Amino acid sequence: MIINFNEKEETIIPHFNGGEKEFKARMFVDENNKIFCGTLEPGASIGMHTHETSSEIIYILQGTGKVLFDDGEEAVQAGLCHYCPKGHAHSLINNSDAELIFFAVVPQQ
Repeated sequence: MIINFNEKEETIIPHFNGGEKEFKARMFVDENNKIFCGTLEPGASIGMHTHETSSEIIYILQGTGKVLFDDGEEAVQAGLCHYCPKGHAHSLINNSDAELIFFAVVPQQ
């Protein structure tokens, strides 16, 4: 199955999970997964949240930023993958001057 994110409608979510500014995403959702290509403009973030019933995999396609993870912090850049296991908390922050573009998968567990 091919998912063409260029053909998916862009969804704009202000202050996603209490984050700053807005989160833009082109998504595919079914009963098994949430799969999306997301963009955070400079200064935007996805707020800290806990994955109670699922994990999340985030692959950075373009740009730089940071992930707050449980009690830690990790720098991210294009080519790196952040994994948040079920039961853990994280936040994605674009602390750069350019867009942060990423691909994410949230399997329904």
